[in-house]
Amino acid sequence: MGTTQRSRRVGEQIQKEISDLLLRGVRDPRVGFVTITSVDVTSDLQHACIYYTAFNLAEIDEEQRKETHRGLVSAGPYLRTELGKRLKLRRVPELTFKYDESTEYGNRIESLLREIKTNDA
Repeated sequence: MGTTQRSRRVGEQIQKEISDLLLRGVRDPRVGFVTITSVDVTSDLQHACIYYTAFNLAEIDEEQRKETHRGLVSAGPYLRTELGKRLKLRRVPELTFKYDESTEYGNRIESLLREIKTNDA
């Protein structure tokens, strides 16, 4: 996504507010312990891609991961409404949710490095 200083700033605000809303306002049990890792906002502020992970989400099965995603998508309209109130934007970006695989990827690399180190010893 094309980023400008303004879109980065709006992304940081969205990340903070959605994190707070998920903690305090969303009661969907599918959402659970979701952490917003980053937000990419287009330069025209029309769309925001919300990257998330969740406690032990990398270790659970694909169906549970899909349920978490469905919970976030279901909460999307509520989150947009609340963002509009809190951030006072003329137009609140459309929200898209994507699972952030970077933590899972990092854990896999650490595991491989430990395995190599053990094999070398």
